[in-house]
Amino acid sequence: MTAVTVDNPHTGMPYRTGIVLVLLAGVFWSTMGIGIRMIDHASAWQILFYRSLSLAIFLFVLFTIRSRGRPFGTFVRAGLPAIVGGVALMVAFIGSVMAIIGTTVANAFFLFASGPFFVAVLSWLILKERVRGATWIAIIFAIIGIGMMVAEAISAGRLWGNAAAVMSALGFAFFTLALRWGRTNDMAPLIFYGAIFTTILSGAVCMLNGDGIVLSLNDGAIASALGALALGGGMSVYTLGSRVVPAAELALLAMTEVLLGPFWVWLFLGETAGIYTLIGGAILMAAIIGNALSGLRHRPVAGGVH
Repeated sequence: MTAVTVDNPHTGMPYRTGIVLVLLAGVFWSTMGIGIRMIDHASAWQILFYRSLSLAIFLFVLFTIRSRGRPFGTFVRAGLPAIVGGVALMVAFIGSVMAIIGTTVANAFFLFASGPFFVAVLSWLILKERVRGATWIAIIFAIIGIGMMVAEAISAGRLWGNAAAVMSALGFAFFTLALRWGRTNDMAPLIFYGAIFTTILSGAVCMLNGDGIVLSLNDGAIASALGALALGGGMSVYTLGSRVVPAAELALLAMTEVLLGPFWVWLFLGETAGIYTLIGGAILMAAIIGNALSGLRHRPVAGGVH
């Protein structure tokens, strides 16, 4: 799941409540890895179909409630940036599931966390936005950390899983650029488009490759819960909390996702990661935390987690 920086409008929500909600969002998102590991037989495309369909239904119900029965106006007002962002998010969704299947959860989640640095570079290249010196230093260390993880993945035969994780991070980066293009802090319409596009594409692939969309009760229930609860629930509480929590702090608080994702699969399934993945991940996390801390006195370029 992605998290984007937002301005801090005047709300009646206490700051401490916002912190709790953002932390809770990271907990929701962190269950993605163990959820996919607990699926027995469903293919990646079948998981994507049910996860995206349940997320789309969740968001449509949410829009209907928010708009008092007129949800379609929300989609129309979002315009072309929402469609472009939806396509980018579709790429991110596909990459995230492929990554968790193709490599260790720790490896995948650490690489997901590199998204803010992709946002910084792409914003500099495409939007001509200034990137702080501290962020460039953090990017250099992030590249070192990513390089160590990818090198280990090559030796272990898990290169495609790492490539999928990087693809997911890039997808979320372009999703964030679409938000900036549309000048909106409301990411819900873009996520709805991403869910719809992924549902259509994954459903078509399932039918064409002969897998179909019929799953066991266990697999269907878990895949659906990953959409409506893990993604949808996390997005809801994060959006609420981000209204009162400064952007630089969001990047730190949402790191609960990256830390807890590998922890759950280690605690319940005994899955571990290689030494170079752990070292590279630690370097990457240090770069992310250092960049966020340096941004506490500056307006940051962007923030994001998977």
